[in-house]
Amino acid sequence: MSIVVTGATGHLGRHVVEQLLERVPAGQVTAVVRDEAKAAGLAARGVRLAVADYNTPETFDGLFAAGDKVLLISGNEFDRGRVRQHEVVIGAAKAAGVALLAYTSAPGTLTAALADDHRATEEALLASGVPYVLLRNGWYHENYTENLAPVLQHGAVVQAAGDGRLSSAARADYAAAAVAVLTGEGHENRTYELGGDQAWSFAEYAAELSRQTGKEIAYRPVSVADYTGILTGVGLPAPLAAVLAGVDASIEKGELVVDSGDLSRLTGRPTTPLADAVAAALKG
Repeated sequence: MSIVVTGATGHLGRHVVEQLLERVPAGQVTAVVRDEAKAAGLAARGVRLAVADYNTPETFDGLFAAGDKVLLISGNEFDRGRVRQHEVVIGAAKAAGVALLAYTSAPGTLTAALADDHRATEEALLASGVPYVLLRNGWYHENYTENLAPVLQHGAVVQAAGDGRLSSAARADYAAAAVAVLTGEGHENRTYELGGDQAWSFAEYAAELSRQTGKEIAYRPVSVADYTGILTGVGLPAPLAAVLAGVDASIEKGELVVDSGDLSRLTGRPTTPLADAVAAALKG
């Protein structure tokens, strides 16, 4: 039996594998990667590597074994048919008879276009009959704290979320929830709505940045159309810019406030405060 993590060298996957290695022997962990060289450090620590690509279905043939627990981390190629990519993994998991397939989805409250692929993947997973867990991850602190340079340069947080609030958490928090599910018992066929303990607004975020940097950082709300234009202006593809701007519209409606408490219950600790994520990012 192995715990298998897809996208293991990605932002979230790395956290998951690192935390798994604190709980189980390395030989029980299989990291699914596209580029074996990027996972050389994991292999050196005894983690099993499997080279596979969502876009090449045959690479998943025989990858899973009966009894495996699998974490399917959603793909990030918005223009490559993510649902089809995910169905490749679900099909391979069903054929192998895995014990559990956990999927990193989006909050059930989210109506933005970003959620469409997640809902379709959830439907495919439930229809497959594979024992599942839906990890409906909320927004990540790092979606903002990893891109502070333009904010600090211009002295402004620019978003299209109005006065909306969101309850984000750190990637490490969501990874800890996944690890709890993959190493624990009794999670089959459960859905967890995951988000940070404290909701915040972008005005509060700007104020926290001001406090920690000693600079005056303002929050400048803009329209969804203007924000889409700003994102394309800095080089984002138009479809991705529209998706991200749509998330801001959902934030304004309160759709990324997740108050279930599932994340802190699964991890057994409070979620990482936004202020801590800001401090870590500023330290670089």
